[in-house]
Amino acid sequence: MLFNSHEFILIFLPLAVGGFIFLGKTSKGLALEWLIAVSILFYAWWRPFNLLIIGPSIIVNYALARVLLRVAHEECRQHFATCVLALGILFNVALLFYFKYANFSVTIANDLAGTNFVLHQIVLPLGISFITFQKIAFLIDVAGQRVKSFTLREFMLFVLFFPQLIAGPIVHFKEMVPQFHRLSCRFNATMCAAAITLFCFGLFKKVVLADGVAEYTSPVYSFATSAGKVTLLQSWLAAIGFTLQMYFDFSGYCDMACGSALFFGVRLPLNFDSPLKASGIIDFWLRWHVTLTRFLTAYVYNPTALALSRYRASKGLPILRSRGSGVGAFLLVLAGPILLTMLLSGVWHGAGYTFILWGLLHGLYLILNHAWRQYRPRFGSTLIFETYIGFALTFLGVLCAMVLFRSPDLGTAVVMFKGMLGAQGVGLPRNIHEALSMPMTTGFERTGEVLTHSPAFASAYCIALLTIALLLPNSLQIMSKYEPALNIPTRASLVYWRPTFLWMVFTASLTVVAVMRMTGQSEFLYWQF
Repeated sequence: MLFNSHEFILIFLPLAVGGFIFLGKTSKGLALEWLIAVSILFYAWWRPFNLLIIGPSIIVNYALARVLLRVAHEECRQHFATCVLALGILFNVALLFYFKYANFSVTIANDLAGTNFVLHQIVLPLGISFITFQKIAFLIDVAGQRVKSFTLREFMLFVLFFPQLIAGPIVHFKEMVPQFHRLSCRFNATMCAAAITLFCFGLFKKVVLADGVAEYTSPVYSFATSAGKVTLLQSWLAAIGFTLQMYFDFSGYCDMACGSALFFGVRLPLNFDSPLKASGIIDFWLRWHVTLTRFLTAYVYNPTALALSRYRASKGLPILRSRGSGVGAFLLVLAGPILLTMLLSGVWHGAGYTFILWGLLHGLYLILNHAWRQYRPRFGSTLIFETYIGFALTFLGVLCAMVLFRSPDLGTAVVMFKGMLGAQGVGLPRNIHEALSMPMTTGFERTGEVLTHSPAFASAYCIALLTIALLLPNSLQIMSKYEPALNIPTRASLVYWRPTFLWMVFTASLTVVAVMRMTGQSEFLYWQF
């Protein structure tokens, strides 16, 4: 079930919240069990067979966690605890590998060996990547004694809570379960108003802004795949357009997830914080998919960098310092773990060569950013360089990486990059008037996809979205007074939300426009992961 569907907005969410509040008057336990039940219904709505996958996975992880809980604190059984943890991680990774990467592995084998093996089509269960990472983090936290007690109901609430079930954020047990214990299970008018507002903001971002710009970008990528040629104007508008589409799609999802959780009095952790405002790629990854960055840093980068630092120290070699470290230490202790971490990030996002290259490219960006911090020359103030030029370089780098992310194959990505370099023509007619009135993608008729909007209209649309993304405060900043999410940074906002009549009219207007745009279902881009 999608957040931007009529059945979710008009039927599921009102019944879920209403049942929770009604049962909460009688018993908090019944209210929490109701929340588990509706979360299971939410997950099974698209494909009930998915329950036969996630159900056994939950049982196995719960059993392994109970074993870890009993033995993790006993020094004499540390080896056994390590084996149990390794078994749990292997189980989760194997499950993810089969459903997400089995077909891609066959593709790689065919490309390397020149064979033509075919594996039957495997339907990817919704949200399996997010669920897998969350359960792995839970097992590691239990083994590390950061989680010292839990019940089956607590575990199921932690894993199945529907606002974060499909596409995150990736949460920790200690962030969520204490909140479930503190719930009043009573109707709170202010909290409900904040939840409705945040959900409607997200719905507008997704249905109007993200899906709107997709009308200009998707045909260009399809044309690049089929015709093997796009012009300078087409490729740049498509590259910028998809970056903005992904931005508002994920931003909209995060708002809707936080809004849905807020109906129950639960605050999800911050997962999206205006990343296009970043002045460096390090800052970008601290703002984009915040909980994924947190997971990969804590469970991949840090252990790898620590192990390599200890290895160098055991050999009497210098380790990484805050500034001016040797190149060897930088490459081994910093660059190597970064590349590994971002490679895993790319593979996590999708099974394909383009996702691998996307991850490695971001890894290279991060290494260059760290190298600049380590070895930059000492001269005067670098505020202008790091703020403005850094912003421009970051935006351009993210833009180019998004071409790989969006392209269905490497061939399409190459065509798009050639177009962006002007190697396939500019795409503007000789007469300026004709340039402003001709279709943006002349020749699309050959592919059956006609784009009727002019380059001027598409450019104006992208400029409007860039203005919103770069100059306006984000939803969580506007509503920061009511703490709609955990860990919101303290930043100045141009305007603060409070439940007034004018805000009601404004929110209602956005909602009406969004609902009118909901003529068909369009999935959130991150739901496929």
